[in-house]
Amino acid sequence: MTGDLHCHSRYSDGSSTVRELISYASRIHLDYLAVTDHDTYKGVAEAIALGAEYQIGIVPGLECTTKDPATGRPVHVLCYCPKRYEPLDQVTEVTSRRRTEAKLQMLEKLKTYYPISVEDVIAYAGDSAAIFEPHVMRGIANLGYTNTIYGPLMDELIGKRGTCYVPIEYPDIYDVIDIMHEAGGLVVIAHPGQFRSIPLVRELAAGHRIEGIECFHYRNTKEDTQELLRIAKANDLIITGGTDFHGMNSRQPYPLGTYTTDDENLRRILAFA
Repeated sequence: MTGDLHCHSRYSDGSSTVRELISYASRIHLDYLAVTDHDTYKGVAEAIALGAEYQIGIVPGLECTTKDPATGRPVHVLCYCPKRYEPLDQVTEVTSRRRTEAKLQMLEKLKTYYPISVEDVIAYAGDSAAIFEPHVMRGIANLGYTNTIYGPLMDELIGKRGTCYVPIEYPDIYDVIDIMHEAGGLVVIAHPGQFRSIPLVRELAAGHRIEGIECFHYRNTKEDTQELLRIAKANDLIITGGTDFHGMNSRQPYPLGTYTTDDENLRRILAFA
């Protein structure tokens, strides 16, 4: 039994519908899939219904962006199998609103350089809980200025050091972890190597604040993975793997199922649920 426990749909910044993701997972014979959209659980009920149709197990989840107050750096936190979703609203709704407000401000700045249509970008976002970078870049690509979503132009314009970048204030990671536990969820730190969060993971693991670590992910280096596995085993934490699949909106081209969670750890998650 194996599962890919990290992917994104059109309800956040992925290019695929939930049905497309689950159909894909079925065709590559995954046993379980978690659709973990950014700061929203809009696709969870749909995923569960489609999982029954395609005969694939669904691990309910979402991924929240938080901030480490000690470093100011972002930390992505996965929440699996929450028993109640209402407590999560105080995080998801605020972050989604702030994300959209920031993108709208970026679009106003972009109008100085491009004849971009705010209405078109909002339409590209569609059912997404917020406006994300790929929606903005699609607006620029459709004007003929680029043929890629992620690349030098995105970095130049709306990346962290971009000329039109507007920062987002993310919630404190400790507060978010508490809220996820209040919701009855299982808390897993996503790809800690990306934001140099391994010291924080050590602290959270030692303090019994988390249930698992996403050890297998393309943004973790080999050395990161080895250290994360050591921390997880020393603290009896669940070890997960996920591709972080975004479809055509992926920064790196990894097919669904590239990184997975093994049988033993899947069973621990399912037992928790």
